[in-house]
Amino acid sequence: MADKFFLTPFFLDESLPGLENLLENDWVLNKPDLLEGTKQARMSVLHAFLATNVEESLRSGDRPVSIAGDCCATIGVMAGIQRAGLEHVLVWFDAHGDFNTWETSPSGFLGGMPLAMLVGRGEQTMLEALQMKPLPEESVVFSDGRDLDPPERVAMEESSLVHLKDVNDLLTYKLPDLPLHIHFDTDILSPETAPAMNYLAPGGPDLEQLKVIFRHLAKRARIIAVSLSSWNPDLDPDGHTRRACMEALGVLLEG
Repeated sequence: MADKFFLTPFFLDESLPGLENLLENDWVLNKPDLLEGTKQARMSVLHAFLATNVEESLRSGDRPVSIAGDCCATIGVMAGIQRAGLEHVLVWFDAHGDFNTWETSPSGFLGGMPLAMLVGRGEQTMLEALQMKPLPEESVVFSDGRDLDPPERVAMEESSLVHLKDVNDLLTYKLPDLPLHIHFDTDILSPETAPAMNYLAPGGPDLEQLKVIFRHLAKRARIIAVSLSSWNPDLDPDGHTRRACMEALGVLLEG
């Protein structure tokens, strides 16, 4: 199984050119011209590209690895897995919940809603654009969510997804005997380890702690897809955060 990398240098529907410095020769760049339209419609163009290429990768026996500037790009990855007909579990690493809807979000930030969207909560515009079905909540394992909005916390507690508040719990948690899609929002790392984040959250694992978790998953599970939501390259002039995040990703892909 070869890893097939897809780089989407956007934060929502806004270009993030600094992310293009990651691009390697065999990576596929997802950088179309986005026409005028709603934010959701513009983002759906990016997601549609990912959906098509993720499906093709999986059907060819490769493992898609998506690197993008926000968590909403995971919608495109999930659409591709669904089109390939693969039953799986989504393991979502994030300091934030991404479980808001327009009704619960205090800021109205679209980037704080993709996990809720993926399980059928709130606005479904971007899922409908890809003709997706929502993922059952019980097929999601979420960790750590140390920075949740109060209404978001209530929604998560009342949901059917598995919420492991300490990432170390994944060392003993018995995952279902199914392939995994790992979503790695890099802000899961502590601010001391990876400071170049738009929304820093105190606490979280350092690099070595996260590598232990990732190595455990890589050795004991079949990881069929990875989606990474990146740091802000404009806040990372010395490349410290980039190195930490890419080192963690490398461990996750070792298996």
